[in-house]
Amino acid sequence: MEDLIQNTTVQKPKWIRVKLPTGKNYRELRTLVDKYKLNTICQSGSCPNMGECWGEGTATFMILGNICTRSCGFCGVKTGKPLDVNWDEPEKVARSIKLMKIKHAVLTSVDRDDLKDMGSILWAETVNAVRRISPGTTMETLIPDFQGITKHIDRLVDVAPEVISHNMETVKRLTREVRIQAKYERSLEVLRYLKEAGQRRTKTGVMLGLGETKDEVFQTIEDIRNANVDVITLGQYLQPTKKHLPVKKFITPEEFDEFGDFARSLGFRHVESSPLVRSSYHAEKHIH
Repeated sequence: MEDLIQNTTVQKPKWIRVKLPTGKNYRELRTLVDKYKLNTICQSGSCPNMGECWGEGTATFMILGNICTRSCGFCGVKTGKPLDVNWDEPEKVARSIKLMKIKHAVLTSVDRDDLKDMGSILWAETVNAVRRISPGTTMETLIPDFQGITKHIDRLVDVAPEVISHNMETVKRLTREVRIQAKYERSLEVLRYLKEAGQRRTKTGVMLGLGETKDEVFQTIEDIRNANVDVITLGQYLQPTKKHLPVKKFITPEEFDEFGDFARSLGFRHVESSPLVRSSYHAEKHIH
């Protein structure tokens, strides 16, 4: 089948090149992050856009520790038994955001399937702390699926961050392999529920290059739009370490344009579709 993305171990193409982070803003933020030992997913996720985002006054903070209860095949975050919840964390994150003069903060977390509330109470407290301590900062909360339990999701809707996002990550056929403990339909349901519960702006992200077909990408984009999602990001999967899933193909910029155009034709409010896009890329634009 022509559209099937072949399993090839290929060198990174020229379009997967990132400028090294530079600039006064970046250097200042780097110093603060190191000094206060903050968990930014920008660093632990080895994000290619760290310099650009930090320069723009956008940063992504990871709450609930840095050890995840899930072991997704694509993710560079550590898996294992998480430490106890640190209830000072909301205050610490909010103070960091104020110190760093962050205009738009993306908050994300590891999965905490070990907790009765899946971490949702600390999530809500973090949003409230940021509102209190750095009231000028807008927020996106990139949440886990909370196992689809609506009372946990409601805690986020109730504190009303400007954007709530939950990443689909991949197409239906590859979900079991890529996101071992997640379910495609459950993630769609979480996104659909957020909108039904009154969340103003919803968002999701998909990685390409894991072995999906073009038709599967189109179908996924359509499924996401049918869940009334406002913002979609499409980017190239990059293997964090040799232990993680291999890249099956580097998707060309032209193919990303094709997927982006298709998404726009379906009526998404914002579409980011190019090789170096990550779910937080240009996040500050997605609140409008």
